[in-house]
Amino acid sequence: MATPPNHAGPAVQTFGLTRYYGSLVALNGLDLVVNKGDLFGFIGSNGAGKTTTLRILATFLEPTAGRAEILGHDIVRSADAVRRLIGYMPDFFGVYKDMEVTEYLDFFGACYRIPTAQREKTVQDVLELVGLSEKRGSLIGALSRGMQQRLGLARVLIHDPQVLLLDEPASGLDPRARIEVMAILLELQHMGKTIIISSHILSELQNLCNRVAIIEKGKLIYTGEVQGVRDQFAVGRTFWIKTLGSEDKAIELLQGRCEVVQVDLLDGRLKVILRDHDTNPGCLAETLVMGGIKLVGLEEEELGLEEVFLRVTRGETQ
Repeated sequence: MATPPNHAGPAVQTFGLTRYYGSLVALNGLDLVVNKGDLFGFIGSNGAGKTTTLRILATFLEPTAGRAEILGHDIVRSADAVRRLIGYMPDFFGVYKDMEVTEYLDFFGACYRIPTAQREKTVQDVLELVGLSEKRGSLIGALSRGMQQRLGLARVLIHDPQVLLLDEPASGLDPRARIEVMAILLELQHMGKTIIISSHILSELQNLCNRVAIIEKGKLIYTGEVQGVRDQFAVGRTFWIKTLGSEDKAIELLQGRCEVVQVDLLDGRLKVILRDHDTNPGCLAETLVMGGIKLVGLEEEELGLEEVFLRVTRGETQ
């Protein structure tokens, strides 16, 4: 998991952010805070409002109601200032396949008015950061999908933005390419960047992000630390216990505890579900040892972000 940032204060804030498409409510009063230095996971089903939120923050859409600030700048009244502070990578972005990698980045460097004398070094630096230095002279069309995604990140970084808005940056990548992209994002966080990343690959966000938000039908369901969402929506806790034989007696002893909801024997281990999330699991070990059972192992089953997401959402769209 990403290291919690030491920086104080919000980088991104939304206040009652609302967006209509005709009669369709894409965002419904979204109040969100992303702190400086966060690697922030934005989670939701397709159509939940993630892309709309990111496009509003990137100044491509104006909200119907409410407002948002990035590093203290209003996204509507100070749109030009916001654009200098952010790097936005949409889920699908066009590339000029007949251009060389360095030509492509030099073009965007010119768009951001980076002086000609400075652009060459800037391009070299971002290529090194995303691991594409050896491809500087290659045609973009000859790059793999994973390399094109890394090039997209390089383009986003060309003007050294403080806040990155990344919409499904690992979409369509093979496992190795996804791992490489996630490693780059961790490095960017360590450099002090604030990153908002939307993704449906929840297992990766679980290990990558220090904070997350869950959105459904344009409404915020949860925002906070990754462990916090597990704790809030977990129904009790699940433990796996290994004993040296005497499984039937162990089941009988554990079922006699009021804190225990269910005990099952699966593949030679006992799966024990506690009634209350705050129950001290030491009571399980104590019960077994006092009952003459030889305890070999006891470990908690960690609730994954995917399971939490399935518990708290219904897969509904607007």
